Amino acid sequence: MQDLIEQYSLYLRTERNLSPHTLRNYLSDLRQFHQFLLREGICEDKKRNIALEAIDHHVIRKYLGALAKACSKSSVGRKLAALKSFFRYLLKEQRIARDPLSFFSGPKQGKPLPAFLSVDEIFHLLGSVKGMNSSEVRDRAVLEVFYSTGIRVSELVGLNWNDIDFELGIIRVVGKGSKERIVPIGEIALKALRDCNAEQERKLKRSIKGERPVFLNRRGSRITTRSIARIVEKHLKATGILTRVGPHGLRHTFATHLLNSGADLRVIQELLGHASLSTTQRYTHVNLDQLTAVYDRAHPRA
Repeated sequence: MQDLIEQYSLYLRTERNLSPHTLRNYLSDLRQFHQFLLREGICEDKKRNIALEAIDHHVIRKYLGALAKACSKSSVGRKLAALKSFFRYLLKEQRIARDPLSFFSGPKQGKPLPAFLSVDEIFHLLGSVKGMNSSEVRDRAVLEVFYSTGIRVSELVGLNWNDIDFELGIIRVVGKGSKERIVPIGEIALKALRDCNAEQERKLKRSIKGERPVFLNRRGSRITTRSIARIVEKHLKATGILTRVGPHGLRHTFATHLLNSGADLRVIQELLGHASLSTTQRYTHVNLDQLTAVYDRAHPRA
């Protein structure tokens, strides 16, 4: 089983081109399933190799029942998706004769509305970071880029200086599945990036060859997604904003404010890098008050 998981891992990296985060979650879920099979004694020899033909819908149902007691619906859904993908791979490679998950569907998920900041809150947040020292210069650029572009935290972390065209006001972003897209960026955010670049050149005082990350930690290495989350949390607390959002909440804020200002949903889809318009359509729920107001103004019998 472990060998199959490793082979599947190689397939996901080379054929499916999954992001490191998604890949890590899938493999973790499969190893958890492997441990469950060992506890259940689904083995074919004394070396505890898993008997694949013994994994049927009864085993899967028992596993999902155990997950339901310990995990949220979203976690169960993700783990089930990982299993479905794994067994489809095994079927494709002719390692199994039938798919034991073919009749299983994930639990119905609730669709919570995405948290976001109001225009007043985001302006208060951005205005609170004065850029008095190196870390604040960087933090201000982080927040400005988030609100100006709506990119994912992983995309912001992976941003390099040669991805930014200061003349045209665009950035090149590498998103999920290594898909590239071009995103406009505002002049205020570009000004924050210029300040950040000047501070890096002053502080590092050396020529950086090869890859040049935009956002660095105190050691001069590329910053991590966890550090970005801490930056957002720190400045939200400092400003006393009660709405609790992480980096993804700033992405939601970007999209919500665009939609409020009349931007077309398909344009927002392109800017966010969503593969499906249905993902972007979540923002129409956020703006129910605005949609109702437009209806009341426009419909003859409202």
